[in-house]
Amino acid sequence: MANEHKIEINMRNDITPQGLKQLRKNGNIPGIYYSASSKDSLPIFISQKDYHAAIKSGARIFNILVENNKQNVLFKSVQYHPVTEEVLHIDFYGVRMDQAITIKVSLLLTGDAIGVKDEGGILNQPLNEIEIQCLPADIPDSFELDVGNLGMGNSLNAGDIELDEKFTLITSKESVVVSVTQPMKEVEPEVEIDEDELFLDEDGEPIEGEEGKDDKKPSEDGDGDAPADKETGSE
Repeated sequence: MANEHKIEINMRNDITPQGLKQLRKNGNIPGIYYSASSKDSLPIFISQKDYHAAIKSGARIFNILVENNKQNVLFKSVQYHPVTEEVLHIDFYGVRMDQAITIKVSLLLTGDAIGVKDEGGILNQPLNEIEIQCLPADIPDSFELDVGNLGMGNSLNAGDIELDEKFTLITSKESVVVSVTQPMKEVEPEVEIDEDELFLDEDGEPIEGEEGKDDKKPSEDGDGDAPADKETGSE
């Protein structure tokens, strides 16, 4: 379950692009703090060192001081650079420990599906996390789902995950979490053959034979089946 970790935050006044660039250059991460009980947000920043220490702690709830008041927060959203994966911005969301919140929790699959190991199927996992509602102190690190009895053509839905009474499933119960399907078969492309070209040689001429010969034509010398010319009588 969720433990807590303290983070030192600082208020920031320069919110211009140049100010954000300089802030990151100095080894800091800009962010904002907000909560459900307040419409206002406060621009803040923390050091890269404190951020990595917070992640390493494994905590889901963090303690910060906001205007000299202790506040429990979550990392509601973390933005990363698409290439370097550097953390660019963090949203700190203030929570009350006695009020339930909605949060996404990762899923861990356990066991070897019989549809894969015995029947040659492929395991597909459309959902890597589910959304639940619970008290902040009860936030789990992950949920486990045993796929050992999953056969070919079978699937498990979000509703099949066993949850304790303190968790309320927000994700649709019918959402497919994992399934075993037939592997894709490679289909060779069909080559269309023009029947008019079946009996032509490499020069494009008809091939002699039962299938390739042309209709009989009368020979030029009069032999064959062509009728003979009629003789004309002499005067």
